Amino acid sequence: MKRNTIRFIVVLAVLSIAGIVVTQVYWFKQAFNTEADQFNRDVSTALYNVANQFFQISNTAEPANNPIRQLSTNYYVVMINNEIDANLLEHLLKTEFEKRNITADFEYGIYDCTNEKMVYGSYVAMDEKMKPTATTGILPKWENQNYYFGVQFPNKASIITNRMGVWMFSSFVLLVVIIFFAYALFVILKQKRLSEVQKDFVNNMTHEFKTPISTIALSAEVLRNPEIIRQPERLLNYATIIQNENQRLKKQVERVLQMASLDEEEVTLKKEKINIHEVIDEALKGVALNLEERAGKVDLQMNAANPYINGDRLHIVNVFYNLLDNAIKYTNMPPLIKITTYNKQGKLVIEVEDNGIGISNEEHKKIFNKFYRVPTGNIHDVKGFGLGLNYVNLIITAHKGTLKLESEPGKGSTFKLYLNNG
Repeated sequence: MKRNTIRFIVVLAVLSIAGIVVTQVYWFKQAFNTEADQFNRDVSTALYNVANQFFQISNTAEPANNPIRQLSTNYYVVMINNEIDANLLEHLLKTEFEKRNITADFEYGIYDCTNEKMVYGSYVAMDEKMKPTATTGILPKWENQNYYFGVQFPNKASIITNRMGVWMFSSFVLLVVIIFFAYALFVILKQKRLSEVQKDFVNNMTHEFKTPISTIALSAEVLRNPEIIRQPERLLNYATIIQNENQRLKKQVERVLQMASLDEEEVTLKKEKINIHEVIDEALKGVALNLEERAGKVDLQMNAANPYINGDRLHIVNVFYNLLDNAIKYTNMPPLIKITTYNKQGKLVIEVEDNGIGISNEEHKKIFNKFYRVPTGNIHDVKGFGLGLNYVNLIITAHKGTLKLESEPGKGSTFKLYLNNG
């Protein structure tokens, strides 16, 4: 599938999900407001009936204006201007609320209009298990007619939300769908990236194998000429070419098979006491020919007083071979490589510094991923599988060590290896 097609599908899917979310939020808000209005009407009706019962008990005429005032979203005031029995008030409030299925806890207070202060207040739990046990029959009574009472619902929002069971369920389902969509999108993009990386790997591997195979085929064709026997120097030259190209092909195959057999959690190490300075010398011999062809130089600063570690010699040699090989390949000028070793806080530190093209900050973490290759700008002849640094990181981690990178574009790179002294 083409990249533009994937982008179009992703954008269309995101817009669709966003539209559904906006619609859900809008209707949820509408439903919430509807439930809030219904709750207010139920509370107002219940309080109105409570006020009327007080008027009837005291044989007082009902006021011309509605005695109920809603001062805030969850606070109501009832103006009765009549004597108030707190015991009776609490009983009537609970009774009227229960009739209208208002099971929310509430607070009420009785106010003295003359002194402008609250003279009594109480919290009422509608849940029978939480209901106070020693209030009935002991609440005060006021006979002054300049009193009114207020009722507040501290948990009104949660009460309304609990009434919206269907909407809460649909919102939960939508949330699950969004999470699933995001995860599916992540997997699709990841698989697309892996597909592209693997495609690049196959292309790189084809080019890596094609050159030595072609060279061997050409040399073999020349050797088939019977006249070549009469030219010993030419015969030796083509035989040497075949041998070198065969070794090159063997190394590439071994590198691919090596990475295919390694797993981050199952790296088998044959540890022994090894001198890291000797290992570096061995790795330098492996890249000597390539270094000579590029007119490169190596500056060795072997300052470590204790260069010994417990490790797998073969893997450690391959680690330095990969680092040196990259330092030679990824540069626009004759390679200049500086290798420094020293001891620090019980660790053996090895720094491999080059004068290559450098690596941007965005690429620092990616370069250790399998098959990943840093874009090389104007350099188009750099070959490789994108396995070297992944292998280096894998082996250093298996040795309980640490690998750090310091690099900027155009300023080269420095790989720092921290290993435990043996």
